[in-house]
Amino acid sequence: MRILIAPDSFKDALPATDVCQALARGVQAAMPHAHIVCCPLADGGEGTAEVLTGHLKLTTVKIQTCDPLRRPLTASYLLSPDGHIAFVEMARTAGLQLLTPQERNPLLTTTFGTGLQMADAAQRGVQKLVLAIGGSATNDAGTGMAAALGWRFLDKNGVSLAPIGANLSAIERIVSPAQPFPASIQVICDVTNPLFGPNGAAHTYARQKGASDDAIEHLDAGLRHFAAVAAQHGYDFAPDLPGSGAAGGMGYGTRLFLGAELRPGADTVMDLLDFGQKLAWADAIITGEGAIDGQTANGKLIHQLCRRAKHHGIPVLAFCGKLEADAAQIAKTGLRAAFGINDDAAPDTPLHTLLPRTAEQLERTARRVFDEKNLVQDLLRRH
Repeated sequence: MRILIAPDSFKDALPATDVCQALARGVQAAMPHAHIVCCPLADGGEGTAEVLTGHLKLTTVKIQTCDPLRRPLTASYLLSPDGHIAFVEMARTAGLQLLTPQERNPLLTTTFGTGLQMADAAQRGVQKLVLAIGGSATNDAGTGMAAALGWRFLDKNGVSLAPIGANLSAIERIVSPAQPFPASIQVICDVTNPLFGPNGAAHTYARQKGASDDAIEHLDAGLRHFAAVAAQHGYDFAPDLPGSGAAGGMGYGTRLFLGAELRPGADTVMDLLDFGQKLAWADAIITGEGAIDGQTANGKLIHQLCRRAKHHGIPVLAFCGKLEADAAQIAKTGLRAAFGINDDAAPDTPLHTLLPRTAEQLERTARRVFDEKNLVQDLLRRH
C-alpha cells in the first residue's frame, strides 16, 4: 500500500514535518511493507515558510525587524533561487506565538515588523511577494505594515498616529508614499471573514489575541471607521469581500495599500508543492492538525485536502490532538475517519501536560489504528 502522509502542524506542539515523522513511525511499525511518502502541509499560517523551503529550494534572508510590540527582533523571510520571488510569513514578526499570554492585546500590537520584511525584499529587487498572513497577534488592518512601507496615518489635528488597533478609530487622513510598492503581492490565508461586523476580524478572532469585550467593540468600531475613511480617500475596496478580515484586517489592508490578490492558503500551498502528482501516486492519505471540530469543513486545510482526494477516490484518515467533531461533521469534512491522540487522557489533564507528548501520542495512536488490519482495510478501501 502506498500511503501519503500530509498533515498540518499541531499548533503550539509540533511542526508539520515532525508530525509527518511521528505518524510515519507509527504506521511503519504496524505495516512494515507499506510505502510511505511524507508531504507536510500548511494553510498560510505559521509553519508555511518551513513547509515551502525544502520543496522550492528557497534561501533564507535574516534581517533586523520587530515583534508585534515593536521590540527588536531578528526574523527571516525566503527568496526563490533566482531572487525574483519573496515568501514572507507574517507570523514570524506579527505572530501570536511571539507574545506571552499576558502580553497579548490587539489594541497595542502592530504589523510594522512584517512591513519591514517586505521593504527589505523590495530593496532586493523581487518581482513578486507571497505573503502568508495566518497566526497573527494583530488587529491593525495592515496599517503597521503600510507604515513600514512609507504610509502615514493622521488624526483630525494632522498628528501622526502609531499604527495599532487602538488608533484605527482616530484616523482621519491617509497619506500614501511617493512611490508605490514595486512588486506584485499575493496574499494567502485560510479564512473568509469580512473586515468588521459580527463575523468580522475583531468579533471572530480578537478574543484569542487577548482582547476583552470592550476591546473587541472598540476594535470593530475602529475597523468600520477606517474603512469609511479609506473610501473617502478614494480607496474603493469593499470590506465585506471574503478574506478582508483575515489576520486582524491584514487581508483588507494588503488589498487597499498594495493591490494584493487574496488566495486560499491551503490550496495555494498544495499547488506550490505539486500536490496533484503526489495524489496520483497514493492509495491512501493520512492527515492531521491540532483540532478537528465543526469548523474543519469550512474551508480548512483538511477539508481542502479531502476535496482534492475525493476526485481521485482516495480515502483520507486524520489524527488530531483534540477531536470535537461528531460523525456527521467528520463525514462532511470528507474524512473516512478521525482519531484523537489524547482520547485516553483524563478529561482534566492540563494542556501543558499534553503538548510535550504530542509526537509520542501520534506515533502510538497511528500504530494502534493500523494494527487493526480489518478496520484499516475497510477504512482505506477506495471508492
